[in-house]
Amino acid sequence: MLSLSRRGAHAHVRARRSRLSRGLPPGNRRQPQKQPRLRADTQRSRGKLIEVAADAFAERGADASLEEIARQAGVGIGTLYRHFPTREHLVEVVYRRELELFAVAATELMAENAPDIALAEWMHRFVSYMAAKRGMASSLKLLFTSNAALFTEGSALMNSTLDKLLRTATEAGTIKSDIETTDVLYTLFGTYSTPDTPDWRARAHRIVRLIMDGLRIRPEA
Repeated sequence: MLSLSRRGAHAHVRARRSRLSRGLPPGNRRQPQKQPRLRADTQRSRGKLIEVAADAFAERGADASLEEIARQAGVGIGTLYRHFPTREHLVEVVYRRELELFAVAATELMAENAPDIALAEWMHRFVSYMAAKRGMASSLKLLFTSNAALFTEGSALMNSTLDKLLRTATEAGTIKSDIETTDVLYTLFGTYSTPDTPDWRARAHRIVRLIMDGLRIRPEA
């Protein structure tokens, strides 16, 4: 004959199984399916903040209002600071995002276009990258003193990405073969030092076209 304590234990197990069979959580345990939704919402709000901040920094510089960035992203300023405790932290994340998008863009462009067209389009997108970098200049200088490795990694990624584009176009016979990747990259970076006038972007795109004219192999007349 079962003791009262063992009977009670068996009764508890049967009740628990009954609740599970009806889809009810055992006891007061929290339902697990809600947690991933919260994480997804958090990830979306963080991604939106980074996207809005990138546009704001490119247009208005790193001093762009964080309150306005939060408002355009559809979140409160407290949410922004939970993700990015300082302005410099947000600038760093935006800088990393621009680099990553830039590298991914090269692969996509090569898959969809002729090699020389992919190279030209990538360099035109470089102008947008430089616009973001130019807008974040003051904050990036502060980051450089505390995290020089970030810029070393960024330069290496830019160099390897451009090198792949140039090699592919060279092998296709559409650009000259005596081109050094670093020479092209330094020329592109020269757009960063041009005067910050309203027509800066238009001038930078003209420089890109000049570079491409110098790289392309022209058919003999």
